[in-house]
Amino acid sequence: MSGRIVHFELPYDDGERARSFYGKLFGWDIQSYPGMEYSMVSTGPSGDQGPTEPGYINGGMGPRGESLTGPTVVVDVGDIEATLRQVEEEGGTVLAAKRPVGQMGWTAYFRDTEGNVVGLWETSHEGS
Repeated sequence: MSGRIVHFELPYDDGERARSFYGKLFGWDIQSYPGMEYSMVSTGPSGDQGPTEPGYINGGMGPRGESLTGPTVVVDVGDIEATLRQVEEEGGTVLAAKRPVGQMGWTAYFRDTEGNVVGLWETSHEGS
């Protein structure tokens, strides 16, 4: 488990407006995909495995909802299910259980003891 922040997420009420705002403001490359409400955000040069230079992370944008109420950081963990059990033991609340993200890995969300929503990421190691 790295415990490192590896991704961020920004909620939107109007996806086109949000993509235009951040694209123009910061020059971010924002990719939307047909049939998906979620957009991938590159904040710097990226390759197949993410950022190609140290010092920044990439992220995403999606519709505002229970798991995405405000800007959210996503933390890399070795075992999402074990981490969610620990979240509950420490007084947090699971908002979204482990679910797959294509072949890349899994994600989940929880609310911490201070009311913040935090995402979790577990990388798939199949084929590695």
